Amino acid sequence: MEPIFVGWLSLVPPLLAISLALITKEVISSLIVGILSGALIYSLAAGLNPVLGTVKTTFDLMVGRIDMKILLFLGLLGALVVVVTMAGGSRAYGRWVSTKIKNRHMAQLATAVLGVLIFIDDYFNCLTVGTVMKPLTDKHKVSRAKLAYIIDATAAPVCIIAPVSSWAAAVGSNVAATGAFKSDIAAFVATIPYNLYAILSILMVIILCVKDLDFGPMEARELAAQNGDLGDYDVNVEDSFHISERGRVFDMLIPVIALIIFSILAMLENGGFWGDDPAYHSIMAAFGNCSASDALVLGGFGALIVAFLLFIPRRLVSFHDFMSGIEMGVKNMVPAYLILILAWTISGVCRDLLMTGEFVKNVVQSSSIPAAVIPALIFAVAAFLSFSMGTAWGTFGILIPIIIPVCSAIAPELMIVSLSATLAGSVFGDHCSPISDTTILSSTGAGCQHIEHVSTQLPYACVVAVCCFIGYLVSGFTGGSVFLTLASGILCLLLAVTILHRRSTASKKSAS
Repeated sequence: MEPIFVGWLSLVPPLLAISLALITKEVISSLIVGILSGALIYSLAAGLNPVLGTVKTTFDLMVGRIDMKILLFLGLLGALVVVVTMAGGSRAYGRWVSTKIKNRHMAQLATAVLGVLIFIDDYFNCLTVGTVMKPLTDKHKVSRAKLAYIIDATAAPVCIIAPVSSWAAAVGSNVAATGAFKSDIAAFVATIPYNLYAILSILMVIILCVKDLDFGPMEARELAAQNGDLGDYDVNVEDSFHISERGRVFDMLIPVIALIIFSILAMLENGGFWGDDPAYHSIMAAFGNCSASDALVLGGFGALIVAFLLFIPRRLVSFHDFMSGIEMGVKNMVPAYLILILAWTISGVCRDLLMTGEFVKNVVQSSSIPAAVIPALIFAVAAFLSFSMGTAWGTFGILIPIIIPVCSAIAPELMIVSLSATLAGSVFGDHCSPISDTTILSSTGAGCQHIEHVSTQLPYACVVAVCCFIGYLVSGFTGGSVFLTLASGILCLLLAVTILHRRSTASKKSAS
């Protein structure tokens, strides 16, 4: 299928899907409508049969966009969670960790710290942190929506400022292609202090974990959780299988540690760390060259084998129940499968068929704007494009080749700031878009209904984004001052969170 440029019509599918999802609170049907609308636009533009062409285009694209390795990893992780629960490991871990972490603030902060520490890959982060921390946050009555937000806000925002990560490699490859910098890694590192969305998102999480400053829909979810309604959408394993009373803390920790170690080793191996090419014999280079989805499948399979060897000989779980648990774990992931496949498909409609990125690129190139507002404008454009397509990588892949030459000609002193604004806007859109794979995986990892995760975290993400926009305006008018850029963004965030929390509290008091 050859792509066709359709101008502003390329924005219809993502905007329609996202609007319907937020209005109806039903994401699967909304994505289907968005996909079919895009396929219909493509069919009409290509002169195909409006009915048969639309349906055929949809399924051809769907088959081509499916990442089977990510689906396999999801199934393996779902199976691992169920068998660890059956062995009593999750229950024992929850009891143990509750003796170490005494309150809700510490539970949330511990989740955020773990999210920051797992910086290699955002998929890995979303699912691992949720698996490990659910027993702890449930114990302290933290809502699943809040857990999903913490996971999501410490996934892509952390990866985009980690020099050793799959994201750093993706950015580096796009920067290197422009030939504007001697070292793509040095250019990436230079963007870190200016990456306001990443820095302010992490700060926002810390503030909300340490202080009870929630507002909007999240505040309502947290109040419900403290009254016993966690918003748990996981299938209860105890309803289907007997949970061993002989499980120990290490029955939870060993399989998870095995998952982490096997995945990292697999990333290094397929990245060429032990290969013949000396260019990849450093850890950073190997991570940059690795295929994360390949490695995660191997890591998940290895962790499941470790669980089998750990549980079966000790008779914590029978062989029959272990195999049934694998089946149940895979079934639990079916809703995530559906949403992911549909999200990948609508992203393909925008990128591969209707050339949404090309349309936005043309708009940017044809605009005539003052140099001082370039960083803020770039942030807004990247955010809109990433939100619409549900992909940060696709967004900065489209914009970096445009932004660097434009800044070289108009405002070379703002080159690094503008590059950072591109990355920050891309991550913001990816972070809060209902069709983003990391948003979907965060709700899956937390056991939270997907659209509830989207609606509760959206106000938080938007507050951070507005503060970023102000920070980039300051940066543009001060010639890229790091101190003033960071200070203005942080000050805006502190003021916004405090004011919004007080207004939310006051409105609830007046309503009661």
